[in-house]
Amino acid sequence: MTRLGETFDRLRARRERALIPYFTAGDPSLGDTRRLVREAARRGADIVELGVPFSDPLADGPVIQRASQRALASGVTLPRVLELCRDLRGEVPIPLVLLTYYNPVLAFGLKAFARSSVDAGCDGVIVADLPPEEAGPLAAEAGAAGLDLVHLVAPTSTPARMRLIARRSQGFVYVVSLTGVTGVRDELAPDLVRQLRALRRLTTRPICVGFGISTPEHVRRVAPDADGVIVGSAVVRLIEQHQGQAGLVDEVGRFIASLKAPLCHGVV
Repeated sequence: MTRLGETFDRLRARRERALIPYFTAGDPSLGDTRRLVREAARRGADIVELGVPFSDPLADGPVIQRASQRALASGVTLPRVLELCRDLRGEVPIPLVLLTYYNPVLAFGLKAFARSSVDAGCDGVIVADLPPEEAGPLAAEAGAAGLDLVHLVAPTSTPARMRLIARRSQGFVYVVSLTGVTGVRDELAPDLVRQLRALRRLTTRPICVGFGISTPEHVRRVAPDADGVIVGSAVVRLIEQHQGQAGLVDEVGRFIASLKAPLCHGVV
């Protein structure tokens, strides 16, 4: 069983849900990302999603776009993100999942990417612009290397497509809670619980929900119907607000702890 599978099994046995914060690797620096991930793990994160900076992040809203631009401007590349993962693997026990787009993976080489990711200690990868129908070549290399390839379910996905995505996704199924791009939201999508329950009827794989999950109250509301909650833009915005300040890591750590609290103590 993979580290992701073990994590979800352990949390399920404790009647908890996974907190999965997202960090853009290299924002505001690779050293800061390393410190932030260590603090996140200490304050309750169960899995960490690391975004590979990309020049055309179609699924991301302005907060993460700016983070990617800052990281790219400072010279962060996919090989350097893998070096960061290798360093983190010796410091934190929790699973590390990459979030990327397909062009950097193609440029790196599918086999080389899958093997290098596993060698660096990564447990899974989400390729935001790669639908499962076109993912066969990468899925073959990822499977051979032991890297979980996670696919996304959209609010517009039909039951038949949800079933296909769930069957091909490894590690967990990523539920996109709304149409559009990532970003901090005041309200959850009105049909989100219905979407989660419809997918639950089709698969036994862990279901994790992201896009627009921004506050502890959002986390509390979706926790009963999901196995994990992904919080990205709200974390990255906090980093943007406090970059260059001595209290950056503490501020983010406190926010991580507040997000984890509703996922503990017998959610189900």
